[in-house]
Amino acid sequence: MMEIATVARPYAEALFQIAQKQDLLHWSQLIEALAKIGSHPQVLEVANNPTLRKDQIASVLFQIFHCENDEPVKNFIRVLVENDRVALLPEIARQFEELKNASQGSAIAQIVSAFPLTEAQTNELVSKLEKRFGRKLIPTIEIDNSLIGGVCVTVGDEVLDLSVRGKLHKMQETLVS
Repeated sequence: MMEIATVARPYAEALFQIAQKQDLLHWSQLIEALAKIGSHPQVLEVANNPTLRKDQIASVLFQIFHCENDEPVKNFIRVLVENDRVALLPEIARQFEELKNASQGSAIAQIVSAFPLTEAQTNELVSKLEKRFGRKLIPTIEIDNSLIGGVCVTVGDEVLDLSVRGKLHKMQETLVS
């Protein structure tokens, strides 16, 4: 089976092209809302119901998404329904945000910390990371006690592991080899 990200990519790119011609912020908010609603188990149950025709599924989704009067959104939903891709909405939204951020010269920085960070610590860390990665970063922060100390930062496909666990792992590899 194909990777979810690979299958979602053309949808995210097509949606991004439409959004660039219209209102990027509006589409960003819209796709985020669609992803939240579209990932709900009951919505997925309707989308995958074999007793319903595709047009019936689309009609129900139009009502759920409150888009009866928004033709571009209805067209997007129709395409997803016709291709059995409603479940991809969260991944499409994630990729759409990446495209939007890249077009604006920014990126999402997933920061995993061993301990909660204060606002001042977060601002200082983001400032240093922006210098290192050379672009504006939008931080998302998670806590993972297994890091023991420090942080692990992911920006796109780059990973910067500054955690104690990461350092211990490197030391173990050095000692074993």
